[in-house]
Amino acid sequence: MLQGFMNLLSLCWKPFGHEKGNHGANGVLGGGGSSGGSKEGKDGLLWYRDIGKYGSGDFSMAVIQANQVLEDQSQIESGQYGTFVGIYDGHGGPETARYVCDHLFKHFRGSSLWRRSCSYVGVLRLCVYAAIAAESQGVVTAETIQRAFRQTEEGFTTLVSESWSTRPNMATVGTCCLVGVIHQQTLFIANLGDSRVVLGKKVGNTGGIAALQLSTEHNANIAAIRQELKELHPNDPQIVVLKHGVWRVKGIIQVSRSIGDVYMKHARYNREPINGKFRLPEPMNMPILSANPTIISHDLQPNDSFLIFASDGLWEHL
Repeated sequence: MLQGFMNLLSLCWKPFGHEKGNHGANGVLGGGGSSGGSKEGKDGLLWYRDIGKYGSGDFSMAVIQANQVLEDQSQIESGQYGTFVGIYDGHGGPETARYVCDHLFKHFRGSSLWRRSCSYVGVLRLCVYAAIAAESQGVVTAETIQRAFRQTEEGFTTLVSESWSTRPNMATVGTCCLVGVIHQQTLFIANLGDSRVVLGKKVGNTGGIAALQLSTEHNANIAAIRQELKELHPNDPQIVVLKHGVWRVKGIIQVSRSIGDVYMKHARYNREPINGKFRLPEPMNMPILSANPTIISHDLQPNDSFLIFASDGLWEHL
């Protein structure tokens, strides 16, 4: 098992080739679209795709499918004006991750006056390797990213409302959401849930690389997150419950922030006919989960060598 994950990491660490003509691309691994000349392959449940040159850096991507139905999606949008990376780690079904993949970047592009020149190539899901420095004429701020998350959450909640009579269990589907935006030598990271982005930084002239985690995770197994939940819900002694050695919000879900999971955000969806394991025994007086991302910015430096974006499935083994 460990060797398999090390092989996966090696795919992300060293791109499979350099198609220098492919400077602008958009991709979703396992999600369709044309290959655009990129190299790709499959070995059992391991899929990979190499996009080659991307702006002023290289990208490769890989995924190990864990479930019969692929619940996760990933996305790279890049052109002469900047780069957008998204990792959407779905749970309970594929619908939310697919919706986010289809809508989050569109909302971001609209709210930030993002300009691009891209062609579809394929998609990333589990791991992305990048070394990028791009210039953008758009306006990118933490507020524009926050707005895109909010619009995407509102849109999916509307979809759940419209589907309630025919597909009520849509209310129990959600996704973690990790986004990176590179704009004018600044890297913005926005995160909901427990995916993670790590920066590889060169250490002096030694040739060594230091790993720096840039994202903040929202998982009830982290003591600070449990404390945050208790402070937000001081009158609920069961806001976090230890079950089978794992801390869960209301004994149900590990992550405290996500897009979707509206059964934990709106009382009108926490009732029959959704599955009984999702229904709370007491009234919901306020949202339990949040769709408000933690956003940080990092000024890119010459010794910033690469980024790895991945869901928790990778980091649990490394």
